[in-house]
Amino acid sequence: MKTICVFCGSSEDLDEKYYKEAAVLGKLLGENSYDLIHGGGIIGLMGHLLKAARKAGAEVTGVVPEILDKPNIVNNTDQNLVVTDDMKNRKEYMRDNSDAFIALPGGFGTIEEVMEVITLKQLKYHTKPIVIINTDNFYCHLIAQFESIFSEKFANPLYEKLYYIAKNPADAIDYIKNYSFTNIYDKYLKA
Repeated sequence: MKTICVFCGSSEDLDEKYYKEAAVLGKLLGENSYDLIHGGGIIGLMGHLLKAARKAGAEVTGVVPEILDKPNIVNNTDQNLVVTDDMKNRKEYMRDNSDAFIALPGGFGTIEEVMEVITLKQLKYHTKPIVIINTDNFYCHLIAQFESIFSEKFANPLYEKLYYIAKNPADAIDYIKNYSFTNIYDKYLKA
């Protein structure tokens, strides 16, 4: 594992605890010799994440669709900036150039991005680790929805192994360091 893609929010109106958590994750990425790919923003959690990662020695690549390539939102001073035609190409670039995925708290885009990498792993397009950091129970309702999906048999409970819910950034990094792909599909076919 060399490069970790982090999905997270870009809002500037959050509780300070979310910015601190993003900075802790960025610092841990650099200290553990991981590089960072993220959504390219220099504001919100993205900004705190990229600054801490750079300061700790990580190479940072921001990937932004052309429509969002605007001053005060992105820059190429603190990161290698990749500008794509659209969101579809942005997500594809991020997926193809990452060895693992982490979701910090975020809005609709963050949730959509993490759901897509989970779905693609379910469909066997990749076998990369996926971690959701549940900062201060931010994702408790999403996790409850996942549990409902399993209990109502919309998905096999074995698919819970497609992702990992982490308590904090250190837990997320530890999971990725020790990750070994388990072929849940063999068990599913035999079930």
